[in-house]
Amino acid sequence: MDTANLFRELHRPQYHLTPKTGGLIDPTDLIYYKGEYRVNNGLASSTDLINWKLGKRARLSTDKESQMSGSVVYDKDNTSGFGKSGKGPLVAIYSGLQRSNRTQYQCIAYSNDDGANWEIYNRNPVIDLNSTEFRDPQVFWHADTKKWVMAVAMAAQQKISFYGSANLKEWEHLSDFGPMGAVKGVWECPDIFPLYVDGNKNNKKWVLAVSVQPLAGQYFIGNFDGKTFKADKEFESALGRLKSEEASNPGEVLFDFENGFEGWKNEGDAFSDKPETGPVNLQGPVIGFEGKKFVNSFHNGDKGAGKLTSPDFTINKNYLNFLLGGGAYPKDLHVDLLVDGKIVRTMSGVNTEVLYWKTWNVAEFAGKKGSIQIVDEGDGDFRHILADQFTLSDKPASTDWEKTRWIDYGPDFYAVRSWVDSPDDLNHRTWVAWLGSWLYLREIPTSPWRGGHTFPRSVSLSSFPDGIKLIQQPVEAIAKLRTEHFSLENKKVSGNHRIPGAAKLENTYELIAEIDLGTATEVGFTIAGKGVENTVLSYKVATGELTVDRTHSGNVDFSPAFPGKYTAKVDAENRKLKIRMLVDRSLIEVFANRGEAAITSQIFPSAGSNELIFYARQGKATLNKLDLWKLKSIWNK
Repeated sequence: MDTANLFRELHRPQYHLTPKTGGLIDPTDLIYYKGEYRVNNGLASSTDLINWKLGKRARLSTDKESQMSGSVVYDKDNTSGFGKSGKGPLVAIYSGLQRSNRTQYQCIAYSNDDGANWEIYNRNPVIDLNSTEFRDPQVFWHADTKKWVMAVAMAAQQKISFYGSANLKEWEHLSDFGPMGAVKGVWECPDIFPLYVDGNKNNKKWVLAVSVQPLAGQYFIGNFDGKTFKADKEFESALGRLKSEEASNPGEVLFDFENGFEGWKNEGDAFSDKPETGPVNLQGPVIGFEGKKFVNSFHNGDKGAGKLTSPDFTINKNYLNFLLGGGAYPKDLHVDLLVDGKIVRTMSGVNTEVLYWKTWNVAEFAGKKGSIQIVDEGDGDFRHILADQFTLSDKPASTDWEKTRWIDYGPDFYAVRSWVDSPDDLNHRTWVAWLGSWLYLREIPTSPWRGGHTFPRSVSLSSFPDGIKLIQQPVEAIAKLRTEHFSLENKKVSGNHRIPGAAKLENTYELIAEIDLGTATEVGFTIAGKGVENTVLSYKVATGELTVDRTHSGNVDFSPAFPGKYTAKVDAENRKLKIRMLVDRSLIEVFANRGEAAITSQIFPSAGSNELIFYARQGKATLNKLDLWKLKSIWNK
């Protein structure tokens, strides 16, 4: 390992938290304690949320049990009885994973030396439902009912369970919330806290955040009485309006597997002799198939090789739509369309047990005979394929994410958690998320580290014409990192305007732009650019779509799940738009207007791809004001 250039690597973020070496995924065990913001139980700490001191996470795993995500609380009144000499202990509440049968349950450990050493409770687990999908406890003290409250995910059921305890050792089930909102994925990493709306002390609401694997996090706004969380009726109505926008995928169903593999040829040992009805062996939950049966090549684990081939059918519509999941290994795992005995279309999964709609335009083969083959020639981790509901249709399948209130509309914001006991007030809360995705975690092209955390965000609630929304902005302390400054005012642009001096910032900067859309139909920025390589942040005036397009952002070929476009709806009042953007070598975080929409995305540009351009299409727009700051590295002092 090149220790001399540690933290100077090409794609290494300079002001975001990353590990020296190895991986960093979910933020866990977040607590503000004795003047420090702590992350991952000793892995890192900071006094200002900017400069991080790296350490080593306390490991609570055993020979029989793996430690999963959870939380840490300061039991200042020693309700647990673990404290010594009249001093309250730190108590960790975390999920244990039984190595032998993959069951998950809740455990506790305690420390009487400020987290330097931990003692695992000898009566663990404290909650055990004999479930393989029961994880990620977030615990806090609920003063009104004078008890500890735990929010924990019933992952495969898309529910958050609430438990109460007087001593952190004995827990009573209080209630469940869900399913609601986005349900095409397992629910994980809940967080819950109160906030004033618009700073009004007479209008307190509770925010419940839930991560939806493998996509992103959604949030709910409502009330919590110490026992039950109820989403506001207005919030539920807003979700209903969003759901009504979702397109269905009608058409002529060719194969839905409800009658087995009738007419299909089954070769090899990758596939069972009949479709599956759910997960098999120790497979995780499978979500998104229709009806009761689907194709699943996991019946031999991730071993075996084989092929399913359908009977012939006539291509009589313009699109062939189908549900697909499984591994992202195109050479080994793929669904193919054959016409005249030749493969004319092919597609693989994206490393998830969720089946998503995919579509092929097959208009050029109208009137011809076609067949489907489903191939599994892989052997190893996630080398299996899932498929269902092959349908001929006059229109393409809707491949958008589910409609809900997403916390972030980008692909790399997951497992968000807030700091317990922080000096926040009820006007704002501070949280952070994993900068990454389960869809391509294994393939990320960085070394010697992999993954990191987003920049800490200040969270609040604000009123809008269509209801109360979550507002996010980088924490104010980011101003400490600002060095070189460039500004523009009242710059009218038609076409492209290269921002002078941006290239020397080497993709490590903060940008704030106030834009008058004028007569333009589209405005935006091309980021980390050189020639045809760039990441595009665009805003379409007619539709209000703010999009990050990373399909040409540099290295995008390491996973079929990586290239993509990610869109949030943003209203531009009086044709004015405000954009705040953090760019840090291999990532961008975008905040629109007050911060009601955010998009976070990793990018891996080539060396020297560092141009920044503002553009306006089919008309003229004005940069009323643009501020650009170089942000100094927190690592290279």
